[in-house]
Amino acid sequence: MPYLTSKKLYYQQFLRRENSSRHHRYDEELKLYTQIKNGELDQVENIIKLFTSNLSGHLSDNPIRNYKFLFVASITLTTRFCIEGGMDEEEAYTSSDLYIQKLDQCANLPDVVELYRDMIYYFTNRMKVVRKKKITSKPIVLCMDYIYYHLHEKITVADIADHLNLSSNYLCVLFKKETGQTISEYVTGQRMEAAKNMLLYSDLSYAEIASTLSFSTQSYFSYVFKKFYGTTPQKFRYKHYRDGSPEKWQL
Repeated sequence: MPYLTSKKLYYQQFLRRENSSRHHRYDEELKLYTQIKNGELDQVENIIKLFTSNLSGHLSDNPIRNYKFLFVASITLTTRFCIEGGMDEEEAYTSSDLYIQKLDQCANLPDVVELYRDMIYYFTNRMKVVRKKKITSKPIVLCMDYIYYHLHEKITVADIADHLNLSSNYLCVLFKKETGQTISEYVTGQRMEAAKNMLLYSDLSYAEIASTLSFSTQSYFSYVFKKFYGTTPQKFRYKHYRDGSPEKWQL
């Protein structure tokens, strides 16, 4: 007789409803690992909070063993997302092995959580580096950082150049040479990537997303989004909300 039966499954679901508890949703999990893959260091503490919350799952009645199991599950997904994002396979797998070996030595819950924090910071920081590995000059790295942290504002080449203490013409030529894109094209791409994630992972209205990303009107945001992805924000959200397949994001 198989171990997992419908009776056992439904009973556990019943207990979770009675205790007003639940697992994290698939879109929440996907958002977490996408943030790691994108090198979003500012999101690491939120990722750790989810790990230590009651949404991460119950795998053992022993608290330490439970979190060790959750750690292994998490680093397995982290490794695969990072490889998908461009991290060297051998580096990713070896890093995973070393963290799991260290996990085996943890004797208490605080040590497990602290190691998890270290692991998430390591992989997220490595992915931030990987995403910029083809960019060799410091001005372009700083330019990309400026754009990332100012997507909610109007961004001009003059403002970036002034921030970097460079001439606008020099910055434009250097950016195009190293990235193959104009600064304007890069800013639009970053805004569209942010918009896509907001449509997938939030309940913000289309007007709120447009405002957050500093578009003058919702209609202009919709126009740019459709030009970029070939579909409207409304149709994208309807089709892809909670759809975890990264391949399907490429419209």
